[in-house]
Amino acid sequence: MNIVNLIKTNLAVLCCAALLFPVSAIAQQKEQKRIQQSTQVLSGFGKMKESIPSKLLELTQGIVVVPKLINAGFVVGGKRGRGIAMVKRADGSWSNPVFVTITGGSIGLQAGVQSTELVLVFTHANSLTSIKQSSFTLGGDLSVAAGPLGRSSAVNTDYKLDAEVYSYSRSKGLFAGLSVNGASLEIDAAANATVYGKDMDVAQIFASQGDPDDEIGKLKATLTQMK
Repeated sequence: MNIVNLIKTNLAVLCCAALLFPVSAIAQQKEQKRIQQSTQVLSGFGKMKESIPSKLLELTQGIVVVPKLINAGFVVGGKRGRGIAMVKRADGSWSNPVFVTITGGSIGLQAGVQSTELVLVFTHANSLTSIKQSSFTLGGDLSVAAGPLGRSSAVNTDYKLDAEVYSYSRSKGLFAGLSVNGASLEIDAAANATVYGKDMDVAQIFASQGDPDDEIGKLKATLTQMK
């Protein structure tokens, strides 16, 4: 290879590296923002007087947080959001987050666009750990109910917690009724690969120890403090 061709090859390699770096950095920033927003959602729920009951939080084995679930449409509507899923370990600590998406449609008298904060509380961890690289339908594969509100132990004890998933949604700082029946919860493989690398699957992410970065540490701490 002569000197001209060598220079051309080196320039091509440098150009490719320069192009790939900002794409990777932007992807990392997007997922960091998703984690930050999820932490903010949990913090906001925790500060509300009437929120997720402490009894339910004690029984919770998994959680999904979608900071911005977009409801849009005219007569025929649709839902789309990106969030995170976490499971509770045997020692009571929370796993690292797995990135997920939620997609669903609906038909009815509706118009416009609305952004809603969504929290799904799972009473069985295996509902999330078994998702792996596939998906499941809320209200189909898993029973979903509107979550009860209240903090006191009396309210919590009286409520029959017999559903697999409890749904909580909030719009503009207030609780809002939102049906997620028929919505599909799926693994966001691209986002997980960006944060954890392509070699880690969902089970490995849930089982991994330590906090990959400070934002994930803050997310876990916020969730742990919700009692």
